Amino acid sequence: MILMNWSALANKTVGCLVFFVLSTVAAIAQKSFADIKNLYPDYNEIIVANTESYDISIESSGLKIIQDNHFESMILSQNGIINNKESFSYSDLVQLKNYDAYTVVNENGKDKKIKVTQSLEKQSQQSSIFYNDVKERQLVFPNMEPGAKKVYNYQTQFIDPHLLHKFIFGSYMPVQSSVLEVKTDKNIVIDYKIFNDPNKTISYSKTEKKGKWVHRWESADIKPIKFEQNTPGYLYQVPHIDFYIKEYTINNKTTPVLGDVAELYNYYRKFVKDLNKTEDADLKALTLEITKDKTTDEEKVKSIFYWVKANIKYIAFENGYEGFIPREASLVFHRKFGDCKDMSSIISCMAQYAGVKNVTVAWIGTRSIPYSYKDLATPSVDNHMIAIFKKDGEYIFLDGTDKETRYGIPTAFIQGKEVLFSENDQYKIFPVPTVPAVQNKIDENIQLIVSGSKLLGTARVDRYGYNRSHTLMQIGDAANKARMDMIRSLVIKGNNKFTLKDFKEENLGDKELPYSVDYTFELDNYLVKVDKEIYLNLFLDKILEKALMEKDRVAQYEFEYLTQFNTVYSLKIPAGYSVKYLPKNFDLENDYLKINFSYELKGSNLQLTANITLKKMMLNPNDFEPWNETIKKLKSNYNETIILLEK
Repeated sequence: MILMNWSALANKTVGCLVFFVLSTVAAIAQKSFADIKNLYPDYNEIIVANTESYDISIESSGLKIIQDNHFESMILSQNGIINNKESFSYSDLVQLKNYDAYTVVNENGKDKKIKVTQSLEKQSQQSSIFYNDVKERQLVFPNMEPGAKKVYNYQTQFIDPHLLHKFIFGSYMPVQSSVLEVKTDKNIVIDYKIFNDPNKTISYSKTEKKGKWVHRWESADIKPIKFEQNTPGYLYQVPHIDFYIKEYTINNKTTPVLGDVAELYNYYRKFVKDLNKTEDADLKALTLEITKDKTTDEEKVKSIFYWVKANIKYIAFENGYEGFIPREASLVFHRKFGDCKDMSSIISCMAQYAGVKNVTVAWIGTRSIPYSYKDLATPSVDNHMIAIFKKDGEYIFLDGTDKETRYGIPTAFIQGKEVLFSENDQYKIFPVPTVPAVQNKIDENIQLIVSGSKLLGTARVDRYGYNRSHTLMQIGDAANKARMDMIRSLVIKGNNKFTLKDFKEENLGDKELPYSVDYTFELDNYLVKVDKEIYLNLFLDKILEKALMEKDRVAQYEFEYLTQFNTVYSLKIPAGYSVKYLPKNFDLENDYLKINFSYELKGSNLQLTANITLKKMMLNPNDFEPWNETIKKLKSNYNETIILLEK
């Protein structure tokens, strides 16, 4: 779903072959393999040196940007031998100039280099992108053994000064030394921002050498990044630097590059200023046909939005600046496929054909990117494009990449972010709201009957908002037994003795209505009979029961969206039985959850109404303890059991 190639090429390779790298590596090399093994007894491999060096100079009337990279790791165990591959990336905009790679082994106390001969260039495979111009050089290192080192170096040239990479201080392995160095002519001004380094582990220095400024950032003995579920993304956690060129001066003329939102907007605007200037008669005729009965701008935009979702297939093609420039609506229309930029292009163009003036393309970052435009006004801040419709002073976010999300709410992965767009020939930034939990609710009504040792159930569940769209995206076009199995996993209750007997779906094609499933089921081996008593826990779904944060968790915990769960369980009390014990009602509300459980006896029916509302989408480490206390109280009430007594 995320398209654009303007987030820096992601790779863990860094460095250069200049003196500062060699001196760093030499210092590390003084430690013997045994010493290093003792320092890292629990790891199969460590990164010895992870370095990157830029040389930015004035050439002719512009900038020349050369990047040298150096990567070196050491195998520490027999298990580490299997990791004999490494790779690095480049593209048409970041061109590979040269590279070399080799294994270093120790023979009779001396280091020996063994050149890598197995090397292959492949198209980089990125989820959601069918084709891109990013190439991946894959390396296979020979003679792997404990103590061996994998070393590779490569040089690239940046064609566009706006697209410099961020530098990551960290890896999934321990890192002994990580260095970023940027050398510039004195008439080139750079700036930088450091993220996720509260303890100031990254040191910075600026010196002068041979008439150039030398900026240097370094860190050492970096602990490995811990993989944890439901994190918002590694950029929220790992220390890193985004540096950028602010301006450069040639012959007393200063050229701005980046530094504030206005400059970023001016860079982006040139990619769309000539978009859809030529009318496509066929697309215009179609637009007028699908909007002919619509009387308001909103009705027209909604019909266009849903037509694009239904008829333009999401396929991302990235090739050089095609990663930035939306394709013409005419091309997208005739191809019947496109990426996020293309969908924003055709939506805005069709709106113009329909006479709606206030629909435009816009740039936005997904939630995997932690920055705002104020934090960092560079192409690292966004990776997605949508169209927006201004209606009565408010904005409707039109993202065609998500087939199921209804008109009127943003896609889940841009909630809480900022959108950048043009209004009255000026840039504007507007916050995308977080969709309230009540709009993503799940309403479920379950009628239960005791039949011998079984519970028989008749139920209906209605899923709204993101719960609707995400469920339908997961089910897709599954049919027959596969669909039956998916519906079972969706509605399963109680335990693994749950049997889905029958189901019927409604509102599959109408995004304005909830996705509904009527179903019947049997649940065996769930209730307990002891003498004249029946013990029964009415909570057949224990929502969030397992959502405790681990004590050693480091990263933030992110929910995909806010949601509300409203469940009504109605139990018909068996003939000849009465209620002996009914649990107390339970209410709790804090910053995280709002919970209400209430029991009510209505004649021969016992009803439990359970309402849970998730109130916070992102949990920070200081939230973990109060969150866990909340979940413990929730679980305690989940364990309450009703008792029925035979008369």
